[in-house]
Order: sequence, then C-alpha cells, then structure tokens
Amino acid sequence: MYLKYIKRWMDFVLALLALIFLSWLFLTLIITIKLTSKGPVFFCQRRIGIHKSEFYILKFRTMRIDTPKDVATHMLKNPDEYITPIGRFLRRTSLDELPQLINIIVGHMSIVGPRPALWNQYDLIEERDKYGANDVRPGLTGWAQINGRDELPITVKAKLDGEYIKKVGFIFDLKCILKTFSIVIRRDGLKEGA
Repeated sequence: MYLKYIKRWMDFVLALLALIFLSWLFLTLIITIKLTSKGPVFFCQRRIGIHKSEFYILKFRTMRIDTPKDVATHMLKNPDEYITPIGRFLRRTSLDELPQLINIIVGHMSIVGPRPALWNQYDLIEERDKYGANDVRPGLTGWAQINGRDELPITVKAKLDGEYIKKVGFIFDLKCILKTFSIVIRRDGLKEGA
C-alpha cells in the first residue's frame, strides 16, 4: 500500500513544498552558475528509471561543457580539470542534486530509492535485476547512498538497493532521509575520479 500509493503522493507534496521553499536558493545558484562559467545552467543526462525505463535526470551543471559525456565522474581519470569553481562547492554540498526535485514532481524519481544508474551502467542494472531494485522509482537518496555512496563496489551497491526494497516503508524512508543530511554534512563516501 505504502509503496504503491502513499509514497508517490508524499514524494510529490514534499518535493513541491521543497521547490517552493528553496526557490530563492535555486535563483541564486542559477545566477551564480551563469556568471561563473560558459554553458547551460542545468545538466541533463540519460538515466534508468522504474522498470528500466529511461528518463533525463536534472542537475545543476558543475563541470565544463567539454567534459566527456555519459561517464560517471568517479570514472574520470582527473575530474578536477573539468569541475568549475562553483561546481566544486555544489558537489561538496550536494546542492547540484536540487533540480531533481523536478524529476520527483514529474514522477521519474522518488525522494528515497536506489540512485538512478546511467543508461550505460549495464553491470549495475543487471546486478539490480537480481534484487528487484529496477522495479521501483530511483531516488534522490537511498540506502546504498547512506552506506558508502561512491566507494561501494557494484555488487554491494545492488545488494543494498535490494535491502531497501525489502524494508521500504514510511519509517525506513524517514531514516534514510535523516541519515542523508548527516552524510552530506560529513561528506562521507564522496569520491571524485578513478
């Protein structure tokens, strides 16, 4: 009942309220990004959604426009050469993820769920199939995110995503959200580059 009906409505209402409440921050970041680097304000990238459908995730652009496309940042040999000055701050604080509130409102994502894989992360997608983790909406944050983030090997990440599927509920989602704030503040598990 929660996963099928309640969760989607809660996601919609909370994301909409957050978007309204944080509109001043959105505007500030949009102006700052535009004034400090060439290119669009938003970065769109093909990701895998519920039932392996594809959608475009929204983020504030943190990298130069000549950055290799469809490569996870932690897979780049030297990501520092591509990250913009404001981008460094946005990534460190996870503020680059804020536009995903729009993805949540539209229904591509949830507040909590497995982080959406890149369309070409075939190993992760296949591994998640073993646990049914491709059959729920991906999340802004998730169980794997708060238990290792970028440092986790694919098999462990997928297994944690599977654990989330088994435990999903209002209290568990709340636990994930609260722990996310702590992880972001401490920058736990954040890895830039191969």
